[in-house]
Amino acid sequence: MNATAVLPATPALAPSTGTIPPASSGLLPPPQHMRALERANAVRLARAELKRKVAMDQIDVAGVVLSCPWEAESMAVADLLMSQRRWGQTRCRKFLAQIPMSERKTIGSMTDRQRRTLAAMLSSAETERDRAWSAAPFLRGNLTRA
Repeated sequence: MNATAVLPATPALAPSTGTIPPASSGLLPPPQHMRALERANAVRLARAELKRKVAMDQIDVAGVVLSCPWEAESMAVADLLMSQRRWGQTRCRKFLAQIPMSERKTIGSMTDRQRRTLAAMLSSAETERDRAWSAAPFLRGNLTRA
C-alpha cells in the first residue's frame, strides 16, 4: 500500500496577468494576517494618541480608567500610568503596591471595584500634586531673588 500526500488544490494563474483571478462574487477579502496587521496598527496609533493626550494633560487618567475606551482595553495599567508627566516605573510600582494590583494587569480586565479604587487614588494624587505646584511659585520666587 502506497501512501501519497494530498496537496491542496491551488487556483490556476490567469494567463494574461500571472495572478490568481478574483472570485466570481467580486474581490477577495484581504487575508487574515493582513487584517490582523491593520487592526494592530490601528490600535497602536490610537494608543499613541491616547498617551500623547494624557502626557499633555488633555485627558485625565482616572477618566480613562473608568470609561475604558476600546484602545485601552488590552493596555497594561503601568503603560497608562507611565504616560503621565513625571511618572516612571518606580513611581508606578509604588503607587500600584498600595492596591494589590499587577503592573501588567490590563485595563479591560479590571473589575468595577478596582477601577473605582484606582480612579479615586489617582484623583487624590492629582489633588496633592496641584497643591504642591501651587506652592511652587513662592519657592521659585524666593530662590531667584537670593
